[in-house]
Amino acid sequence: MERDLILKKYEAVFILDIRKVDDEGEAFVKEFTGLIEKLGGVFVKSVPMGRKQFSYEIAKRRAGIYLNFFFELPADKVIGIRDAYKLDERVLRNMVIVDERPENMVCMTTVKLEGEER
Repeated sequence: MERDLILKKYEAVFILDIRKVDDEGEAFVKEFTGLIEKLGGVFVKSVPMGRKQFSYEIAKRRAGIYLNFFFELPADKVIGIRDAYKLDERVLRNMVIVDERPENMVCMTTVKLEGEER
């Protein structure tokens, strides 16, 4: 029982089909947040990475919307994410990995590089 209380840090990247998503993934972010909380986890943040071109076609698509998520979840519940989005037509690819970065390390996707204007 104590094992269920231990939350591990995870990072997930989803590539969404541009033709199936109308709002740049905002509804997907809300849905994913709800799933994490339903599975007993803690949603930390999402980083929308925007539309990107693929180097090769995926399911006859040349581009997709990239979303990066950070969350904490019991280890035995991670498979629930894969099961929830296995047959979802909006998701072209997804990957969930353990986030083993040190606490004081800064993620480059969230930092505005010096001299760069957005």
